[in-house]
Amino acid sequence: MADNSAASAPLRRVAIVGAGPSGFYTAAALLKAEEPRFTIDLFDRLPAPYGLVRYGVAPDHPKIKAVSRVFEKLARDPRLRFRGNVEIGRDVTREELLTNYDYVVYSVGGQSDRRLGVAGEDLTGSFSSTAFVAWYSGHPDFIDLPVDLTGDAAVVVGIGNVAIDVARVLARPAEDLASTDIADLALERLRDSRVSDLYVLARRGPAQAKCTPAELKELAELDQVDLVVDPRDLELDPVSATTAESDRKARKNLEILRHVAERPAGKAARRIHLKFLASPVEILEQDGRVQGVRIERNRLRELDDGYLSSEGTGETEDLEAQLVVRAIGYRSEPLADLPFDDRRGIIPNRSGRIVDPAEDQLVEREYVAGWVKRGPTGLIGSNKPDGNETAAAIIEDATAGPGCGCETATIGEILVERGVREVSFDDWTRIDAVEVERGAAEGRPRVKMVTVDEMLACLE
Repeated sequence: MADNSAASAPLRRVAIVGAGPSGFYTAAALLKAEEPRFTIDLFDRLPAPYGLVRYGVAPDHPKIKAVSRVFEKLARDPRLRFRGNVEIGRDVTREELLTNYDYVVYSVGGQSDRRLGVAGEDLTGSFSSTAFVAWYSGHPDFIDLPVDLTGDAAVVVGIGNVAIDVARVLARPAEDLASTDIADLALERLRDSRVSDLYVLARRGPAQAKCTPAELKELAELDQVDLVVDPRDLELDPVSATTAESDRKARKNLEILRHVAERPAGKAARRIHLKFLASPVEILEQDGRVQGVRIERNRLRELDDGYLSSEGTGETEDLEAQLVVRAIGYRSEPLADLPFDDRRGIIPNRSGRIVDPAEDQLVEREYVAGWVKRGPTGLIGSNKPDGNETAAAIIEDATAGPGCGCETATIGEILVERGVREVSFDDWTRIDAVEVERGAAEGRPRVKMVTVDEMLACLE
């Protein structure tokens, strides 16, 4: 006689807050479970899913955006429901989620950025990479960012992949971007840009650069742009030399940089200057606007654990610049009523299970995934093993316990009562089709809608 116990077991209901990569990867791992079985509601405060894939990947990197096809296939699974244009805390409370779902996962990513902590950081013309990347990606929250590209020079602080993306988008000819999905408003501003010199500041040396060789090589091969590297910056201290020998990424980056430094001086209209061992100590102003950056020369000091720390030498230099973009790391923000580690910028957790540090106890039925769980590290694919780990914790807990015993889902009724226009995945596909159709007319993958009102209007 067939055993129908698994088929007859109650489905466990999961709410995932945040429809970016970590949310989708967590959902995928849960849906693979044979027992217990799950249904999932995937919430996002915007009508568009995919999070960082849509609003954080550089427009000239379409291959990275292709992961959205995997997420699209997952979203069509009948056990998963996308609930877009729903903000937790505004439209639905945490308590209502816990009443209506057995388990709740927060995968909200990094909504803000790390700060430099220097004078002038909040001047007009000084932006976080979080805001700047979202601006050129067409994020509804940042379409009115007052980006002024009429000055001659710009400074990008940091040398991770995001910093390299920002420098590349600012430097490359705008017409190279005209065939991408870059936001129209950003494309027009870039077409009129007068920025001719970009300075990319790295507080440590070239052996410690966080960007990948692929990103660095792409920067070195930009058409109509000269990459400038001072050969003296490539002279390594003994510890950095050892790092370069043992670390493949560092070794490849140095090969690229040495090749660039040996090239004859170019005559391109735009130049990107890579400045290593340099930290901003003040953003200079005139009439409340950025007019320059004072940088200090650093030296490296080995700590007891072998880490090479940078420390200032007192030697300073002023760079004239009218735009500053700090790209030194994303940062998650606290969520209402949940514990938060302000120093690390994460919700405290053990393998994805939220922990209340005051009581040193697990918070029942609530979990985290992605950057809010581990910090803003790794590439988009790094969220897959992270999501798998959180899903494994939920599966283990669901196997051991009965869940919350919630019987009736009332979230849809709550949203209707509160006048919230929920966006389903079918709705999103209609928005997507309009964007793609508009893009096809211009030889582009899509023309993004950059306001929530515009997205909702095409559903009427």
